[in-house]
Amino acid sequence: MTHAVLLGDSVFDNATYVRGGPDVVRQLRALLPGKRATLLAVDGAVLADVPGQIAGLPNDATHLVVSAGGNDALRASGVLDGPVRSVAEAIDRLASTQDRFRAEYRVMLDAVLARGRPTALCTIYDPRYPDPVHRRLTATALAILNDVVTREAAARSLTLLDLRVLCGEDADFANPIEPSVQGGEKIAAAIAAFLRRDTGLPGGLIIARP
Repeated sequence: MTHAVLLGDSVFDNATYVRGGPDVVRQLRALLPGKRATLLAVDGAVLADVPGQIAGLPNDATHLVVSAGGNDALRASGVLDGPVRSVAEAIDRLASTQDRFRAEYRVMLDAVLARGRPTALCTIYDPRYPDPVHRRLTATALAILNDVVTREAAARSLTLLDLRVLCGEDADFANPIEPSVQGGEKIAAAIAAFLRRDTGLPGGLIIARP
C-alpha cells in the first residue's frame, strides 16, 4: 500500500492557518482513497530539524515528500538589509548565504535519502508580501536558494515540485508565507500526481501542474 510521508515545515503543517479548513495532509488523503498519508512536518521547522522528523518515519512508508528551507531563508533574510559598497559585494554576500544553505540542505537530504524511499523535493515558493518592492526583492533572493534545491533534485534524480509555479496566485496564501486551502489543494494535487506517476519515472521531473 502506498504510504506518503510529508517532511519539513508549515508548507505541509498548515492547519493553524486555514481556520478550520482542510490542511495539506487532509487534502492529500482525500485524493488517495485506499492509500495513506502521514504528516511529520512541523510548523517552524528548519533544515536541521528534518533528520529528527525522519526518526519517526513509519516502517511502511513508501514515499517521502520534503518541503524545507523556507524558515532558513527567513533567518538569513537580514542579509538583504545590510549596507554594501558595490553590487559585487552584495552578490558576494548572497553567494555566501547560498553556500551555507547548500551545505545544510545537503546534510538534510543525505539523511532523507538514507531511508531509501522514492523522494520528491519542493522549492520554496515566493512569499506574498503586501509591499511590492519587498515581494520582488525576496523572490529574487529566494531564486538563489531555490537554485540549490533544483540542482540537488537534478543531481540526485529526484522529482521536483516547483511550488513557485503551483502557488502563483495571492489566493494560494493564507498570509504572506503560509498556504491557504486553495494553495494546499494545489500542493496536495501535485503530491498525488507524484505518487501516481512514480513507478519508472525519470529523475528531475518538474510537476508544475497536477
